[in-house]
Amino acid sequence: MFEKIKAYSDLLRLHFFFVWPVLFSAGLFFGFTFNGGFSWTLVLKAVLIGFFGFEAGLVLNDIVDANLDKKELPTDKRLTKYWRPFGQRPLVQGLISPRNAALVFFVLLAITLTLIATLPNPNSLYVFGLMVVAYCLEIFYQIKKRNEQLPVAQIFGRIDFALFLVAGYLVVGNPDFYALLIFLFFYPLALAHLGVNDLIDIANDKAKGMNTPPTLYGINATTYWVLFFSVCHFATALLFLYFLGNYLAIGGFAVSFGLLTVANAVIFSGRNSRAALKALPLFHVSMLIYAVTIIVTYALPFFFSV
Repeated sequence: MFEKIKAYSDLLRLHFFFVWPVLFSAGLFFGFTFNGGFSWTLVLKAVLIGFFGFEAGLVLNDIVDANLDKKELPTDKRLTKYWRPFGQRPLVQGLISPRNAALVFFVLLAITLTLIATLPNPNSLYVFGLMVVAYCLEIFYQIKKRNEQLPVAQIFGRIDFALFLVAGYLVVGNPDFYALLIFLFFYPLALAHLGVNDLIDIANDKAKGMNTPPTLYGINATTYWVLFFSVCHFATALLFLYFLGNYLAIGGFAVSFGLLTVANAVIFSGRNSRAALKALPLFHVSMLIYAVTIIVTYALPFFFSV
């Protein structure tokens, strides 16, 4: 029984369970800032949609890549151990059957769809539409990077991560300027984060025949990929901060800027997969701080004014 629990925990990357609802809720609270409509019911729905929807995407990732993941090098499981609490790939190792993994995906998807259906219209349609687009982009990303000479899979496929916050916004908002703004805020960070992951897993990607920035252009070029999109993110984050228009957010954003700066310095000083692995948690903490800052920026004035 414990082995099954471990296997499903790895399939769901369960030690990161709290991150997905927080990111999704950041989009929601950004929506409250410009559209109003706060309610604890909506917050609870958003938390559950964020959790079940993202978990479904993670399972889908494993299903699509199941055969390729068999080529993972037994001597290099660092990224697997980082992303999975027990360091296992349960489909590859036969701990979970493809049928059961598909069943988990459809159960998570059904729960997510049911929750989305309870949202008011047209917001439920907006969120549903983005969910479909995000899952399609995930499949495109996993398949396209197997055969490409330009980073098309990365540039287009990782739109899905940025759309996650946009979907949170659309729980109460509309497809307007502010939806675009939160997308522009997060998209360059998603691409920088992608580069860090690919730097760590370059040996496995070569073994699998995957075309990623490091396998296409080398480690040195990918360090500049991470730096370029980090700088782009700093610019869009400042724009986002300007329109957010709340001095409470400056501190949180400054901390995230500092963490991302340190992360880039670590990558540049090492220019290898070990340095990227050291930098990856800094990217994740910065994302979490951004999300919490956006939530708190709305929540503190709102609750103290009630």
